[in-house]
Amino acid sequence: MSQRARWLVFAASLLLCLPFAAQEFNVPHNVYPPKDEQIPGPANDGAAVDFCCAKGGQAPISQAVFNDWLAYIKTWRREHLVRMGYDGAQYDRPELKWTQSSFVQPQMMAHDRYFYDPQSGRYTVDRYLADLKTRYGGIDSVLVWPSYPNLGIDDRNQFDLIRDMPGGIDGVRAMVEAFHRGGVRVLFAYNPWDRGTRPDPAPDGVALAKLMAAIGADGVNADTMEAVPPAFRAASDQTGHPIAFEPENGANGDVDFAIGWNILTWGYWKYPFEPMISKNKWLEPRHMVHVCDRWARDKTDTLQAAFFNGVGFESWENIFSVWNGMTDRDAEALRRVSAIERTFADLLISPGWEPHTPVLQYGVFASKFPGAPSAGRSSNEARALWTMVNRNEFAVSGEQIQVGYQPNWHYYDVWHGTELKPQINGAVATLAFDIESHGFGAILATPDLTSREKDLIAEMRQRSSRPLASYSREWRFLSQHQVEIAPTKPALGAPEGMVRIPDGDFVFAVAGIQIEGGNTAGVDVQMPWEGAPQRSHHHAMHVKTFYMDRYPVTNADFKNFLDASRYRPADDHNFLRDWHNGSYPDGWANRPVTWVSLEDARAYARWAGRRLPHEWEWQYAAQSSDGRIYPWGNAWDASAAPSPQKGQTFSGPDDVGAHPKGASPFGVMDLVGNVWQWTDEYSDDHMRAAVLRGGSTYQPQGSIWYFPQAYKLNEHGKYLLMAPSLDRSGTVGFRCAVDAQ
Repeated sequence: MSQRARWLVFAASLLLCLPFAAQEFNVPHNVYPPKDEQIPGPANDGAAVDFCCAKGGQAPISQAVFNDWLAYIKTWRREHLVRMGYDGAQYDRPELKWTQSSFVQPQMMAHDRYFYDPQSGRYTVDRYLADLKTRYGGIDSVLVWPSYPNLGIDDRNQFDLIRDMPGGIDGVRAMVEAFHRGGVRVLFAYNPWDRGTRPDPAPDGVALAKLMAAIGADGVNADTMEAVPPAFRAASDQTGHPIAFEPENGANGDVDFAIGWNILTWGYWKYPFEPMISKNKWLEPRHMVHVCDRWARDKTDTLQAAFFNGVGFESWENIFSVWNGMTDRDAEALRRVSAIERTFADLLISPGWEPHTPVLQYGVFASKFPGAPSAGRSSNEARALWTMVNRNEFAVSGEQIQVGYQPNWHYYDVWHGTELKPQINGAVATLAFDIESHGFGAILATPDLTSREKDLIAEMRQRSSRPLASYSREWRFLSQHQVEIAPTKPALGAPEGMVRIPDGDFVFAVAGIQIEGGNTAGVDVQMPWEGAPQRSHHHAMHVKTFYMDRYPVTNADFKNFLDASRYRPADDHNFLRDWHNGSYPDGWANRPVTWVSLEDARAYARWAGRRLPHEWEWQYAAQSSDGRIYPWGNAWDASAAPSPQKGQTFSGPDDVGAHPKGASPFGVMDLVGNVWQWTDEYSDDHMRAAVLRGGSTYQPQGSIWYFPQAYKLNEHGKYLLMAPSLDRSGTVGFRCAVDAQ
């Protein structure tokens, strides 16, 4: 290209970037500015974002206002795509087109009991999918999450935690294949903030791409990120196994150009009465958004916003072990919404999408998705789908919308599974039907139905015979069960190495320190005397006399157990990972044993005629009855515990007894700051978790999201359990208790 030609191109681009004062719409510049991931809809006065009252009454948006608004946002889109230098080639790639019909995606904790059965030691993908199919119609993709909130309890990095899932790389690959057989694509989490644990030799983008290729995954969700860098896209392509990228924070703000290769995003949206439109989908109709409002107990806003925009939904119920399950009404609404979206996926990526197409009644909103003419048909025979939502808290009946009329067209109320009889006035067809309060509607105009569409019409006819309003909107937490710790044979005196803890009245006060969840029901654990899982626990009790190990179980102690019992766990990945050739390293005899699972610790305790302590026993042995904050008093004393290790790798705990100033009032040692210690286990229908006490010497740096420490005696850690291979940690040990006669 000549220098003159380059200047002409540059000048043309400048013209495209000038304000559009001469465009054919009557809206002042920047009246509808995009906000984060959304663009406001039209308003009656041409200025307000939300609905307003028109001349003393409420009325739907006028055709004139709609025309101006639509022209404005179309012009904004043309300009913005030029400014972005947009290239939509990634959406044309056959291996990535699955994203365009991935309407329902849960974030699934790898620890979910529906997904993995620790008793049989196998993944139960079929059970997991069957549950979701039964409850809300199934899923299209799944985000598997094995890292946060456990990440950072030791120096394993986020990639190590995937490799440590049951079966290792081979087992994870087989699990992914099981999802594929169920028609579900699989994404894994990427945590860019993981900078304080063991560094991987390769850059993150390369390490991630190779790992995803090895396990056959389809995509990556980028936690906390607004955009995944293009270097990750290149690294993935170089493996020959290209994956899709889905940043959590929506490619918004100054990085919305990244939708060119971030072909999925999450949508953290706002929900005014008048629905806003997805900026990313408006820029690229093939872009898939999964709308997410994870802590909301009523998903009506989220589901209506997704359906109005023709995008997907993040059906996230297991929020880092806090169960926020969908209500019966929301589950049924999602079943119907997703059935329609899957059937008309080809229309929902229409470049001719018309959000806020005019309707006849206030509080009802519609989006039109026109299809291109199919082979052998004229342009007049193109199909169209309208997705509709009723934002009113009352039902709306009668005439709802006017659409173009063609003599050979049929008009279907898809939501109710019936064919409509339009009122014809020239080229206009007026359609009348009902929409429930806070409900949904869908209209199809078509010359004929495909066999799949006929099946959908029949299904929706049957389902709509029961209105959504008849389904319960009651939210329910999941009750937890404390796993029993069987009593030991009562001891007459203190067994070797143990300290007598005399009986006494004790106010057991402790709170969970997990980062998310606030103070809602379902957070943390449910003590036996409590009516719901909750973060803070306060209970007056009388503790019976018992015996507690003076020190945590050491490597030498555990070696004696192995030599005598020949114990070997069925799942032995990471078992005594820091040992070599069946024994601990030289000089480690008196260090607390780590890399033992809860099951391993229980096996040792049974062999020794002992048991693990209940959490309140552990706390009473550390605190006595005076409510002190640390075993030695109420002020932190750095000499009473090991010095923190803040590097990216962990060199192991200190010897037991090395910090005698850390003794409790009863003489129990090494309670705080050396190794975490197993106590009680809790479970519900979906999760298992152990309460860890005492904290450890390992403190990875650089992020607030790492597993938090709990050095104070009024704090505990909740450690999610999946399988011994993943649960074992270099910072978790244990001590035992024995009942007294």
